[in-house]
Order: sequence, then C-alpha cells, then structure tokens
Amino acid sequence: MNVKKSVLGRGLEALIEDANTQRKEFDGINKIKIVNIENNPFQPRTHFDEELLNELAESIKELGIIQPVTVRKIADNKYQLISGERRLRASKIAGLEEIPAFVREADDNGMLEMALVENIQREDLDAIEVAVSYNRLIDECKLTQEKLSERVGKQRSTITNYLRLLKLPPEIQLGLRQRKISMGHARALINVEDNDTQIMIFHQILRYDFSVRKVEDVVRELSAVSDKPATPRTKLTAELKQLREKISKQLKCKVDVKKSADGIGKIVLSFQNDKEFNKLINHLTKE
Repeated sequence: MNVKKSVLGRGLEALIEDANTQRKEFDGINKIKIVNIENNPFQPRTHFDEELLNELAESIKELGIIQPVTVRKIADNKYQLISGERRLRASKIAGLEEIPAFVREADDNGMLEMALVENIQREDLDAIEVAVSYNRLIDECKLTQEKLSERVGKQRSTITNYLRLLKLPPEIQLGLRQRKISMGHARALINVEDNDTQIMIFHQILRYDFSVRKVEDVVRELSAVSDKPATPRTKLTAELKQLREKISKQLKCKVDVKKSADGIGKIVLSFQNDKEFNKLINHLTKE
C-alpha cells in the first residue's frame, strides 16, 4: 500500500511540475476574440488552398478547434498570431467569434523563428516554401545549418538539398511550387550547370511526362558529354554560314553550328517558349 502511495505521489508531482513548466512558457489557453488577433507578419506560408480551408472550416463547425493557435500579446485585448494561421482563417470561414489560443511571450526574432519552425513541420508545405523557411532561419535568425538541423529535427544533408533548390531558375521553382514536377525532378535538375539547359529539360518533363529516373539519365548523359576533352573549334566556312542561315529561315528559329577541326560538331536549335518549341518539333517530325 505504501509503495502504491509513493508511486502515485511521484506521478502527481510530475504532473504538477509539467503544468508549472507549461505556465512559465505560456500564460495558458484563453478564449480570444478573433477580431483581436492580427495576422503574423513573419508568416512564411504564401499560399493557402481555399478548398482545404473550407474543408477545415466544416470540420471546425462540427468538432470545434482541437488544437489551439499560438499568439503573443502586443497590447490590451490585442494579440498577434505566432502559429496556426490555417486554423484562424478556417475559424473565420466557419463564423466563429472566439478561438482557443496559447498566449506566449516572444520578441520579433523569436516570433519569426517559431513561425518558421512550426510551418516547416507541416506536410502540406511545398518544397520551395520549406527551402525559403530554412534560408530565412539561417539568414534572419542567425542559425547555423548544424543548429538548424537540431531545431527542426532534420539531417544537415536534407537541409542542404532544400537550400540548393533556391538556385534553380524562377520558372522551375514555380513549377515545383505548383507541383508540376517533384522534388526528385528538381534535385536532378540542380546537377545541370547551365540554366538554359535546366529550363529545356524542365519543358521536356512537362511535355513528355518524364519520370525522375529518366531525368537523371538525361542529366547523366549531358554530364558525360561535357566531361569529354574539348577539341579545337574551327571558324565556319562561308558555305557553313550560308547553310546555317538557310536552316534558320526554314525552321524559323535561331541556329548555331559548331564544328571542330576533326569534323566533330553539333547544330543547336533555339526556342524561347512552348509555342516556338511545338512549332519546331512539328516541323522536324512532319513527313
């Protein structure tokens, strides 16, 4: 009997200690009027799916708010959101006037860090939003990659792979954000040094629905070609220049002819957009 009391006593003591610890970090869960909550100016998420927000709003109407949002107090009856913007937006759609919230003390830097780390844990964040969040934590919160790795519970190699996505051309970053290509596609494209070639392969992915394995093969082949020793390039003869102009007029695109002294070379056909690309392909493949 004494043993049971002792065990029970330790359990209650642990619960009380946990509760006291939480009170030091939060002022507690409060019901706060939604009109008194400002949006988070450090919000890293830039896109909110309306359909998913409406689904969450319906769930809130039926079940209520299961997980409180987190805010900081900035004045009497005035709060600023730290995390939980989807829940706040969905609550407004659901017609709620109040929302349960943790009230937490935080300065601007602390708010930014908490908002970024909290959002990174969300599964519906796109790869570029994650990469931008990592980059902001490093630049604005002065975290090293090692410290960031500990803070978000990710390996440093994972963080590095995300950060490298920000070196891709804006068009490809947008394609990744719109989920036209996957993270695997993007990681393969990173290994291509030339931006124009990256965009060319990106268009091929969209047009021909290339798998990640196919893109990796294409990039590997391009790398193998570029690693070959360069041979001296000769000046184009008048005949070759005339041929280049003739091809350019027929295909209605810019044409570049490269030819080495040993007879090896290539003809490069350039296009500026999908419309020009499609016209060129149709011209080349017609019987």
